[in-house]
Amino acid sequence: MNNQGLSTYFKFSNVNWSNMWGATWETLWMTVVSVVLVAIFGVLLGLLLYETTGSSNFVIRGLNVLVALFVNVFRSIPFIILIVLLLPVTQTLVGTQIGPKAALPSLIFSAAPFYARLVELAFHEVDGGVVEAAESMGANKWQLIYKVLIPESMPALTSGITVTAISLIGYTAMAGAIGAGGLGQLAYTDGFQAYNNAITFTATIIIVIIVFAFQFLGDFAVRHLDKR
Repeated sequence: MNNQGLSTYFKFSNVNWSNMWGATWETLWMTVVSVVLVAIFGVLLGLLLYETTGSSNFVIRGLNVLVALFVNVFRSIPFIILIVLLLPVTQTLVGTQIGPKAALPSLIFSAAPFYARLVELAFHEVDGGVVEAAESMGANKWQLIYKVLIPESMPALTSGITVTAISLIGYTAMAGAIGAGGLGQLAYTDGFQAYNNAITFTATIIIVIIVFAFQFLGDFAVRHLDKR
């Protein structure tokens, strides 16, 4: 197939729409599941970093160093390399190295540390006076977390997970290049490798629409959570 000329991008008769919608569903599934798991692990890691920062206890300081090292290492590895690096782990965890399910470990290991740093920053930005007031009223550690830290930082946490979700959409496209399914794989195999620009162009448009949708939902949630 001739892939020359701008007109080839608009030959939508060359698009298999059944495959396109199937790939769109796979991308949405990978994104939503990974966002939920990243939010959970990211909050836990961020909370651990926040609670262990500045401690005078040697064991707690050591824990902070270990968690920070884990977060910094996995934030530093390029995603495409991380996918390959974690193939044995993926095989062990999900029983396969291809398909949308196989992309989840890499997506989580790459995005959870990134979100953890945003969570830690959000917790540090909570007004110290609010925390002190809760402590003076007898709130224990868990009450401080659930009734003060998380509610007060919810707009920042929501904004952070929105940014992370958009990054994950891009990661799913990269994962598709090595067999993870979704729009990334369709654009690469049926589009680029088959010299079918219409498929690549259509997949790109759908990914952009998904990104806009996540951004809109995130902004909408932040506006309604921000009490300022």
